[in-house]
Amino acid sequence: MKVRNMTGTSDNVCKCGSWLDHWKNFSGQSMPTYCVEEKCLKSPEVGAHVRKAESSDKDWYIVPFCKDHNKSTDALEIPNSAKLVSADVSQTCGK
Repeated sequence: MKVRNMTGTSDNVCKCGSWLDHWKNFSGQSMPTYCVEEKCLKSPEVGAHVRKAESSDKDWYIVPFCKDHNKSTDALEIPNSAKLVSADVSQTCGK
């Protein structure tokens, strides 16, 4: 699946402490060893705000990326097994 980073989201906050913690709390998955961009071998450092690139779905999601991929403006390929966690805190930690 392809995703694109959202811009202007650095001021968004949640009760989890960080967006990477948010992903850990709500993904139901173990923290991956590597950034979820398919070819990356760097450690995940941030919970990145992304949208699905080739979809009419306009929801925002969190995925674990390295800092380099978090800055990318390109569409990034992630495995279909990677869990997209809603960035809408009213559905998750804001309850």
